[in-house]
Amino acid sequence: MGKMKNNFDLVSDDSDHKYRLNNIGGNCFSDTKSAIYKRIMKEWKILEKNLPDSIYVRAYERRIDLLRAVIVGAAGTPYHDSLFFFDIQFPSDYPNKPPKIQYHSFGYFLNPNLYPNGMVCLSLLSTYVGEKCEKWDPSSSTILQVLVSIQGLVLNEKPLFNAPPFRVFKRSFHEKRSRAFIEDVFVLTCYTVVNLIRKPPKNFEDFVKEHFRERGHVLLAACREYVNGRVMVGYYNYNNKQMASSSSSTSMTGIKVRESFQMSLRSAYGNMYMQFIKCGASLEGFLQELELEEQGKDMSKSKSKRSNGGGGVFKKAMGKIKLALGLKKK
Repeated sequence: MGKMKNNFDLVSDDSDHKYRLNNIGGNCFSDTKSAIYKRIMKEWKILEKNLPDSIYVRAYERRIDLLRAVIVGAAGTPYHDSLFFFDIQFPSDYPNKPPKIQYHSFGYFLNPNLYPNGMVCLSLLSTYVGEKCEKWDPSSSTILQVLVSIQGLVLNEKPLFNAPPFRVFKRSFHEKRSRAFIEDVFVLTCYTVVNLIRKPPKNFEDFVKEHFRERGHVLLAACREYVNGRVMVGYYNYNNKQMASSSSSTSMTGIKVRESFQMSLRSAYGNMYMQFIKCGASLEGFLQELELEEQGKDMSKSKSKRSNGGGGVFKKAMGKIKLALGLKKK
């Protein structure tokens, strides 16, 4: 993946930060003797020493109350090889209250915990109901803990089960809906990639370009496998014994793929391809359009079928999620 010299570093340009107009001129952040200043310096040191390779954070020289973080989507999830940006602000009464965090969503709903308006729904941030042990603890909770939680607990293998309505029964009861959600999440993740390349967050321009120059071919290859039912969505290039055993039953017959997913993915693929070219990615062996190889299916016939197909189940599932999370009125 594209690499920065340091996972944690200082930058100066905060002009596109979500919270740049908040707490301007707050004395508590400029007074080096204040408790909050000392606590933030402690947070910086924790981040500098302990950030995993897949998380990068930039602090601001003149605004120590602001941070920007990017998380690289993990293998084995529908978020793999993409980038997920978050703007962070320490409140004036930090750490008595948790930090504020805004996700760069581009208006997409690709996780029950990440709202299209950018809100991050997490017990640790007091934006979600949870057990006492899961909530923000001023004496021990940190920004690092928040970022690792988002990476591991939110951007996970089967994100549909983050939503309360789908925890009521055993997972097997909702597996079909979960798989449909994963497919749609991957498509939205592809469009997130397109938007990031078109308008990368400040101070990460080179990082975004280099990352997708190096990983663009992986995403395109994954699209090719997913659209033809050769690999379950999220698992391209993912070496895992559990995955191998779960897919062995479909290895001979192929994985059944929804036509609506194939249509959406073909469109996303074409958009990504053009952006990867602009990044300077080497795309030898890839066509500009994603082709179906299985039984030579004609995608031009799928529009009418899609309107009568399995999309209704997915829409009902999304309706339940949005209702539970307050995104939809009863």
